[in-house]
Order: sequence, then structure tokens, then C-alpha cells
Amino acid sequence: MNDDRSWTEIDLGNYQHNIEQLKKFFSPQTNFMQIVKADAYGHGAFQIAKKAIECGAVSLGVANLQEGILLRYQGISIPIIILSPSLNSEIDQILQYDLIPTVSSMDFARAMNKKGKNKIHLNIDTGMGRSGFYYQNALSKIKEIRRLTNLEIEGIFSHFASAENDIAFTELQADRFHKIVSKLDEKPKYIHIANSSGVIFSPDNYTNLVRLGLLTYGIYSNKPLKDKIKLKPVMTFKTRITQIKTAQKGDSIGYNQTFIAPKTIKYAILPVGYADGYDFLLSNKGIAVLRNSICKVIGKVSMDMTALDISQISDPQVGDVVTMLGDSHDDITAENLTDLFGGLSYELVSQIGRRAKRYYTQNGKIIDSSPLLRREFMPKDLSDKKLGDIIETAIEQRLQSKEIASLVHEDILKRMFAEKDKDIHYRKNFKHSIKFEDSNEFTDYYLTSTELSFSKKLQNDHFIVACAKTEKDLEKYFLRNDVEYRWLLDNKIDLKKMFFSVTSVKINDLELYNEMKISDGSIEIKCYHPKLKELMGKEVNFSISTKTYYPKNSHQLSVYIIEMTQGVDISFESNIVNIEAVPIFSGKSKFPKLVKTDHQISISTAKNEWVFPTSGVVFVY
Repeated sequence: MNDDRSWTEIDLGNYQHNIEQLKKFFSPQTNFMQIVKADAYGHGAFQIAKKAIECGAVSLGVANLQEGILLRYQGISIPIIILSPSLNSEIDQILQYDLIPTVSSMDFARAMNKKGKNKIHLNIDTGMGRSGFYYQNALSKIKEIRRLTNLEIEGIFSHFASAENDIAFTELQADRFHKIVSKLDEKPKYIHIANSSGVIFSPDNYTNLVRLGLLTYGIYSNKPLKDKIKLKPVMTFKTRITQIKTAQKGDSIGYNQTFIAPKTIKYAILPVGYADGYDFLLSNKGIAVLRNSICKVIGKVSMDMTALDISQISDPQVGDVVTMLGDSHDDITAENLTDLFGGLSYELVSQIGRRAKRYYTQNGKIIDSSPLLRREFMPKDLSDKKLGDIIETAIEQRLQSKEIASLVHEDILKRMFAEKDKDIHYRKNFKHSIKFEDSNEFTDYYLTSTELSFSKKLQNDHFIVACAKTEKDLEKYFLRNDVEYRWLLDNKIDLKKMFFSVTSVKINDLELYNEMKISDGSIEIKCYHPKLKELMGKEVNFSISTKTYYPKNSHQLSVYIIEMTQGVDISFESNIVNIEAVPIFSGKSKFPKLVKTDHQISISTAKNEWVFPTSGVVFVY
């Protein structure tokens, strides 16, 4: 049990159940795109994306460029489709982050074609009336776009306006779209029109992709759907009683005296309000569940507080958990709550819990979490040279050396601030030892042995050891939470097992299996064991040993820390004469202890001292 004031629980097992139920309506040729726009309707785009991929999603749908970039930085690699129209000014980043834009105008298509080769999806307006080529002009526009040699039409789609409650208009849209598709002499890879409701109400045999959104989150878009498919709510929003009060007959509660007690009542103050996404229109209408009993919201919902009539509850206590939405209570599903004030369930789940920590569960166990005050975004000036110059200048002032500042910035700090507001998983007792020995086989390189150990909460049932030949290729592993070790290989060395290998890898005393994959300029070694699932969410001891080769003419070796770390010990051992170490530590221990002997130099802090990300050591020889 956590001690949060309020929190949301995202049940990934329920999400998987909903996907499985929806798949029963698929045609044999059908794949699915998971819609994760608006932070997956408030459920957490990254975690839902990972689970969707496990469940067979071939692509993800986002609303805009920024949502796509964030998923890329979080390590999501499958195709990401930007469903809303993009701006011409966004094309460079669309290409940079390997995103697939929706094309709805010839101006954008021509601008995209000038920039370089890319896949696109074409949007056809068959009656939605928003973006897209008007269906009567669609064939001529498709022919025109096909003349643009840099654009590959991977998909063509339309969007139902009311698949859940207007079968006649939905059939009209489907007929318009089908006529266009049937006249194409060359069909795109993906043809799609159905959203979640369309999958159930409007099956067809000419499309091969569906876009799954609201129903995957266990929210019914209309009541007749309940007779056709059994879904489970994925999101639950909970809070705690912070105060219990008594109102006498005639007392008012809340702003503007909109509730007057008709008799003596007992009521609770809950520390959530419309700033937490609990809609203001639920004032005097909302309901919540306390000890399996329905309780009514009384008075206006305030920014930070809501009053709840708990007169029927025997012996309520401060700290008691109140469920505001979801769980297994039909009365407080998103669709039933929004029915109380004529609102939209889409809106409610997208906004609720804005100040609440999310806990992700599977089979009743917490497997992940995301932080308070979630504002995940990618700043527009992330790759701006000005930002890099500011960081490098600050390091130069600290070290009084432009050369070393440039080295540290390039090797340690570049793009270290790319991701905001992520849940912090820190390391303890970080020990990293590196040993250089002469190599008989490769005389220009040192045979290099490394041993890394630390303790940390286990986030996944596996982790990755990554190695790359260029900084650019290695950077993609900095922000992935499943990567625990990164090594930069000399760019003259081939990516082969003989040049980089894991010699031992353990969690606690459990020796892990490992599998190597070489692709896209990097080596990925997946470390795993079936028993790791039992350890997820617990603090464990990591131990990773590697063998590799390091160029003698490099004359410097950098070790950097990219997570909050408590207690650091970094050592470098070699027969080389005149080794120097330049530590750059941020945190309380800016000047760690340095011990030097004839063949070894070590940098360390006290075990209880914190070292912040962007710290590190440059060994110069």
C-alpha cells in the first residue's frame, strides 16, 4: 500500500484482456495500430506502447510531432504515425526521428518530397469533415502524389464520424472509401478506416489495419457496445480522506453555497479537485466509492478539494481510500461518471490524475510507476547548438580548461537533459573498475576488462548491455530504462563478438543468460532469466563484466554516470606510466577522494553521498 494523497492505477493485464477481446472481431488479414495520443488518453503513452507491442501492435498512432519524438527518446522503435496534419516546419524532425506523417494537402506533400525519402499515410475525408483529401478528389490527388518520387504511400485511411451510433452514415463512409481503394491499381501496404467501435460495428474484408483507441482502455463509447464485447477498465483513480467533518441542518458546503445540508450529515474532505482532472461539472453530481458504498459529491468541486457525503459509513477514518473512478465499480466508470453531467469519457480520462503518481500493475503486482506532475515533452531547442555551447562553457569555467571541457561535453553531457519528469530510479554502491593489459593479438589496442556492480530497483525482466562505434549510435541508449551498461568502441574495430563480449552478468547470485544482436551500428546484448519476473520492483544487486579492446592512441578514457547514484567508486588499472584523473562530480561531493598508486588510480565518495547525473571521470594517459 502506498502513502500517496492520490494516485492512479493502470492495470496492464486489463489492457491485454481488452486487446484479446477486440481481436475476436478482426478479419484474418487484420493488424492493429494502438492509438497513444494525449499520453494514451491519460494512461501513459510509453508504458501502453510497450504493452501494445507485446500484444502485437504493428504501429502506434500519435497526434503530433512532439508525441512521436518523446516515444523515440524513450526507446520505442516500431513505426509511429502522426495522425493529425503536420506543419512544413516540422518536416526535418519528422525525418530525423523516423516518423510517418499523415498527408492531407498537396502543399505539405511537395514540401515533404523536397526534403528526402519518407513513408507517408494519406488521409481521405469521407464524411468526418476535418482533415484529409475530399473523397471526390482523392483519386486525382493520389495520382499526383505518386509522381513525387521521394514519397512512399505506405498507407491510405479514412475516419468514421460516428461508428458507435450511426450505422447508416458509417456504411456510407465505408462505401465511399471502398470505391476509392478498389480503383487503385497499386494498393498501399496498409488500408484502414475502422476505429475501436468500427471494428465491432462495421467489419469489412478490404482493409488490413484497424486503429484501436478508447475500447482498449476499457471505456465504452456507447451502451449497446456492452452487449457485444466485455471490457475491463484499465484506469482507476484513488485518493484518501484527509478530514472528516459534520454539517448541521442548514449549513452550506463549498463555494457559493450550492449545497445546503438538509439534515445533520457526516462528510469527508478529499484532497483532489478540478486541478487533478476531477471535472468541475461533477459538482453536486459526482459519486465515489468508500468501503464498497456509493457516496455523493456535495458542493462545488474546488481546485484542490472535494466534499463527499459519508453519512452511511460506519466509523470512517482519516486515511481511508476512496475510489473516484474505475476499478470494478460500474457506477464510477468513466462513461457513467460523464453521463452525470453530459461530458465526454475521452476528456475525463485524459485529464484525471494530473497531480497523481501512476502505478502500473500486472496480475495484481506493481511493475512500474511514473511521477507526479507529469509534463513529458521534448523542448524545441533540444538539438540547438546554443544549448550545447552554454553547457560546455559552464564546464570550462569549472575546470579552467577548454580542451577538457569540450571532451567532457562530447563524451558525457551531450543530450543528457533530453527527457523531463521521468521517475527516478537511482543506483547505490556504484563500483566500476577498468583494467588495461597489452594484447598480443592487436598491438595497437589494450585488452580491456571491466567490472561494474551496483544495486538498484529492477524495472524490467531483462536488461541490455549496449556497445556502439560512434557517439551518435550510443546516444540512443542513454534514455532507455532497460539499458544498464553502455560502451563506446573504437570506430576502426568491427562490431564482432571477439571485440566486445559480456563475460559474466548476474542479478544477486543469479547468473543470467545473454544473447547478442548486431545491427544499426551497435551491439545489443540482452541479459535475461525467467526468475527475474519475480524480482521486478525489488532492489537487487547488478554485476556486469566485459572484455573489449581500447585504442592506445586515444590517450583518454571517460567514465560517466547518467543516473542518480549514492556512493561511487571508479578505478583504472594499467602498467601505463603517468595516468591522471579529472573528476567532474555534481552533487555534495564535488571533489571526491582520489587515491593513486604506481599502477592504479581510483576516485570514490562516501557510501551515503549522492552524485548527480552528468558526473564522471576522464582518465588521461
